[in-house]
Amino acid sequence: MKKITILLLSLCAALLSSCMHYDYYGSSSIYGGSDYLSGFNDPRVNRGLTHHGKPAPRGYWDGDSLTGSPKIVIRLADQRAYFYKGGQLAGVTPISTGTDGHSTPRGSFRVTEKDIDHVSSLYGVIKNTTTGQVVNKDADTRKHKAGPGEVFERAPMAYFLRFNGAIGMHAGFLPGYPASHGCVRLPEEMARIYFHNAPMGTPVIVE
Repeated sequence: MKKITILLLSLCAALLSSCMHYDYYGSSSIYGGSDYLSGFNDPRVNRGLTHHGKPAPRGYWDGDSLTGSPKIVIRLADQRAYFYKGGQLAGVTPISTGTDGHSTPRGSFRVTEKDIDHVSSLYGVIKNTTTGQVVNKDADTRKHKAGPGEVFERAPMAYFLRFNGAIGMHAGFLPGYPASHGCVRLPEEMARIYFHNAPMGTPVIVE
């Protein structure tokens, strides 16, 4: 019985530590684009987002025919971002926000920069240039340097909407829980839609 208890505790510790690991790209591909919502396929973390009574785990957009001033409301507890036009709900998307120690601050902000092909100035991966093998999945330019035969690849942050210093919204991996360094990750398709519908100065409310 004692051995079983120790084994269970070890497994739990391993799971928790893996949950806290940052992953820009998704579990199936270090280059991203194929596994943005893997966590939402797990019923234990499915957020139950629906659209007209049907499951919409990747979010939805009804804003093409709406007019009026845009506004984005990010709700940390829901792990969702709501897009409004003229006070009417235009779209909803699941998100992944910052973890403890790298939280996404609450407050009222505005979009101050738009960069469709943005890459992180701080974070990325270090890879072996010969084999392509990733030797550090959570590299920080302030702490880690590529060694001989290695290269530092900065984390991609496509459809970047900066709204609070270094923090912004962008396409990224959604494991089903907060997992970023503070930015707000969206599924790629929803990141593209929000990017093109949010002009400079768009209010962004984080609550």
